[in-house]
Amino acid sequence: MTLDSTYIVKRPLITEKGTWEATGVKSRGPNTGKALNRYSFLVDKRATKPQIKAAVEDLYKVRVNKVRTQVRKGVHFRTKFGQTKSGDWKKATVELHMDDSIDLF
Repeated sequence: MTLDSTYIVKRPLITEKGTWEATGVKSRGPNTGKALNRYSFLVDKRATKPQIKAAVEDLYKVRVNKVRTQVRKGVHFRTKFGQTKSGDWKKATVELHMDDSIDLF
């Protein structure tokens, strides 16, 4: 299955935690004081880690060190028509090379 980069990466996720991970610094370990340089994206549920890595490198012209993924389950809620559930979605957190960055905000 080959998907185009724009189909794999749907949109960046701009959240408070994501903003901190993009601009924050490591507080422990051998890389103390260096930038976290992590960005989160909403991606296609069928996409694999190598496909996500290639898509981010293609779209944003950066070097990717690591990709972490999560399949987030949809939320159950009630409407006047009964119970329903929002769809499941996949989140990818991408760690970039320390010299690269993405200007999202």
